[in-house]
Amino acid sequence: MPKRVDHEAYSRALAGRAAAYFSAHGYAGTGMRQIADHLGVSKSALYHYFPNKEALFLACTRQIMAGLDSGLVDPGASEQENLDRLLEVMRVNFGAEMALVFDYLRGKTRAEIAQDEAMQMAMESYRALVERIVGQARAEETLARLLGTLLLEYCSGK
Repeated sequence: MPKRVDHEAYSRALAGRAAAYFSAHGYAGTGMRQIADHLGVSKSALYHYFPNKEALFLACTRQIMAGLDSGLVDPGASEQENLDRLLEVMRVNFGAEMALVFDYLRGKTRAEIAQDEAMQMAMESYRALVERIVGQARAEETLARLLGTLLLEYCSGK
């Protein structure tokens, strides 16, 4: 009897595990064979779910962004308390995340970045989350302040 597999759930599980690999090893130097080995699947099985590395990276981005908002904003908390909570969540893996983002974007033009689905999805997810806290009028400025704060902390070794 053939084994029944929920393809959607399995591809999400693969992407969730692959995200950690990308984070630890970067984008440019990582190949589908390395990721497949890490996941314990054949390279052809990985290609069955993701036609290329960029599609896998996009699926990883979807997984991470989907989990970003789960209960983070507390309607009973103040704006500053919610921003502090968000900052703490973003702070956890900030260095590794930024290294991965810059590795992924290396060599891309501004126009290519503007059309990149993974980057646009990530930025829109962060904008929407910040907008829920401070409102639409201040969302962009607040997100820039949060990212700037994290970058200064990281580059200062704090």
